[in-house]
Amino acid sequence: MQRLKETKVGKTVKVVKLHGEGAVKRRIMDMGITKGVEIYVRKVAPLGDPIEITVRGYELSLRKADAEMIEVE
Repeated sequence: MQRLKETKVGKTVKVVKLHGEGAVKRRIMDMGITKGVEIYVRKVAPLGDPIEITVRGYELSLRKADAEMIEVE
């Protein structure tokens, strides 16, 4: 099991499961991050926050706390 925040820059991973509940999970899903979606990790800030990703053709910045909620393979 791997979390999105542990993924190396330049890798493409597939979402297996979203953890968390309520507003946190809804915020992640509102970004288009759902089960089965591929995420490309473009850049990670020096301290690991934020993580720059590409999802469904959109470039997004994701907080480290949110990336912890996303399980990938």
